[in-house]
Amino acid sequence: MKAVYITEFGGTENLEIRELADPPKPRGSEVLIRVRAAGLNRADLMQLRGSYPPPAGYSPNIPGLEFAGEVIETGETAKFRLGDRVFGITAGEAQAELLLSDERVLAKIPENLSFNEAAAIPEVFITAHDAVFTQARLIRGETLLVHAVASGVGLAALQMAKAKGATVIGTSRTADKLQRCKQFGLDHAIATTEPKFAGEVMGSTGGRGADVILDLVGGPYFPENLAAAATKGRIMLVGLTGGRNSEFSLGVALFKRLRIIGTVLRGRTIEEKSEATRAFDKEVVPLLADGRAKPNLDRVFPADEVREAYEYLGSNKSFGKVVLEFPVT
Repeated sequence: MKAVYITEFGGTENLEIRELADPPKPRGSEVLIRVRAAGLNRADLMQLRGSYPPPAGYSPNIPGLEFAGEVIETGETAKFRLGDRVFGITAGEAQAELLLSDERVLAKIPENLSFNEAAAIPEVFITAHDAVFTQARLIRGETLLVHAVASGVGLAALQMAKAKGATVIGTSRTADKLQRCKQFGLDHAIATTEPKFAGEVMGSTGGRGADVILDLVGGPYFPENLAAAATKGRIMLVGLTGGRNSEFSLGVALFKRLRIIGTVLRGRTIEEKSEATRAFDKEVVPLLADGRAKPNLDRVFPADEVREAYEYLGSNKSFGKVVLEFPVT
């Protein structure tokens, strides 16, 4: 099979398409998938640089966390059938023509979505749904604040929250991206050239603050999160693009009775990922099937243009997801 391969850690010049051995035959609940498209994520950029290795059992040289394709072989106890169109998550190796996967982290692709569209969904929608609804328990009538709202996870959270009946405030450093987010239902947009947003959040909520904050930035945003949070608010820490360290007042967290929760998806056990996937299949796939939520596909690159795809994602010019397409063989 052909796969994206990191020849050595560093820049995009170290990416190539390489011919590798096919995965082993599926056993038990495993299925073998012919990958038709794979989404790119910032975690892939970090893996390329050598700063985000995959869990044990996955090659550090083959990136990829999400995919869409069709089942071509099944294990003895698998429920999926040959030809089923599926999408899902993995801890690595999704950017390849073939992928061996446990079926518990798969869902059927709705008929209205192409493989390219489907590949733009699993990692961001499962991450956002698990953080905002399973862990933070956002409910109808509450306010969600999303940092980096124009990102893949941000747009997924925005759409699901609006479908749930919540008010959504979003931040971004790019005014144009904030304007484009309004077509997805964004209620209040805040341009954050500096990490200052609590005043606007309080102003737009009548002084109440945000019930749930989805923080994909970290670093200097955290003290402002405390100021922007409502009493008994929930702060979900998902990304650290702005930095790993922050100084803040513990007194504010105590006084407001806040819950501060850190979460990652990649390093979870298969059982934990299965739970998140089942919740996604039950609560999110129907939204995708009837159009209440949709993938925001920015650009599709042929797999042999992988260097260009990674460079484009790293440029921060994208609005939504970047996808690699694998040719039918």
